[in-house]
Amino acid sequence: MSDYWGPLQMHDKTTQILDVQPYEPGHHFRRPFMTPYQIAIKFEENFPTEFNTIGKRVGGKDTGRHDSLAQYIALELSKRIKSREIINIEGRFLSRDYLDIIRYKYEGGPIVSSSGQAYDLSMFRRID
Repeated sequence: MSDYWGPLQMHDKTTQILDVQPYEPGHHFRRPFMTPYQIAIKFEENFPTEFNTIGKRVGGKDTGRHDSLAQYIALELSKRIKSREIINIEGRFLSRDYLDIIRYKYEGGPIVSSSGQAYDLSMFRRID
């Protein structure tokens, strides 16, 4: 997998995407989490040139590929949070217990999360 993280300033772009506020301003839960699919969809929307440079599909079940943009973002965020290279984003898991499907609205047609099958779903939020 090519290293786009540094050259495309992915940390800055991801931080910008995660700059969301809770529906209820000032809520004690702070910022909401976003799944890698949500981040990837927003990345394509906000940064189409960089999206095309990376050349990966957003992802989802039944895409026929195992190297999506959502997977790339989740892997890089996880790795860089663990190494403390990234300190302004935190990651967590959503349990897959009793989870059937998660469907995302997407201009190319709905995306169904593949993570409900075998893994807990990762999610990230900005913490600054």
